[in-house]
Amino acid sequence: MLIGFAGLGRMGRPMASHLAQAGHTVLGHDPGAERAPEGVTLVGTAADLAEAPMSISMLPDGPTTREFVLKGLASASGAHLHVVMGTVGPELVRELADTAAVDVVDAPVSGSVSMAETAALTTMVGASPDQYERVRPVLAAMSSAQFHCGPTGAGSAAKLAVNAVLAALSQGVAEGLLIAEAGGLDLDAFYDVLRNSAAGAPYVGYKREAFLAPESAGVAAPVSLIRKDLGLALDLARQQQLSLPACEASYTVLDDATAAGLGQEDMAQVLTALRTRAGSPARSPHGS
Repeated sequence: MLIGFAGLGRMGRPMASHLAQAGHTVLGHDPGAERAPEGVTLVGTAADLAEAPMSISMLPDGPTTREFVLKGLASASGAHLHVVMGTVGPELVRELADTAAVDVVDAPVSGSVSMAETAALTTMVGASPDQYERVRPVLAAMSSAQFHCGPTGAGSAAKLAVNAVLAALSQGVAEGLLIAEAGGLDLDAFYDVLRNSAAGAPYVGYKREAFLAPESAGVAAPVSLIRKDLGLALDLARQQQLSLPACEASYTVLDDATAAGLGQEDMAQVLTALRTRAGSPARSPHGS
């Protein structure tokens, strides 16, 4: 199948490559891309992607996604199906589905850059049953699990719910480390306890290096991205008159991390933000 792919950043590049490896012909567009991902043909304009019967966007925010769908795909045929895979919130996805010249579904992902590279992402899909059957084989080339969550917009709602939990987990791990540190524990040894305790969710295990050795761990999901997603979740909560005190607390700490210049660092750097709040210097895992 000919597929257009908009957004060839850290997540989009490997995802587009997996589509090509699965036998699809992939046209990619990203003004910031200096070279094409393996197997992908770069095109000069977003409108070039409208030639394909299906397109995918993995763009960083709502305004960019709105402009691509409403303007970049304006010349697409009525049979064109667009899949929003960036996290932009259910309200925007439903707006695009109502106003765009093309059919729109959403399939945001859960997982890190390394999981995108190994096609181990989880996709949460908002679509009609027929649309889901059409996009599922395409999504399966980029992800290890696909879940049909309901009509268009439902995938985005599921993604916000997942990231609300991740933000709370991240802050919980950071606060647990600070308590252990205050009690004089070796943080490396304590992390073994935490990982094997009732609180040892998979996230706790694979974020060990990010919390204890951030200088060598790399960035899986930056503070700025989680802050953006949590802000969308809180917007949805306010619309529905929900009280989410844990989300609000997590968002405040992510705000602090951003103000401290940690926006492009991994979300585990909420630990640094909490230490800064307390006026404590950064410490090594062994307390030295």
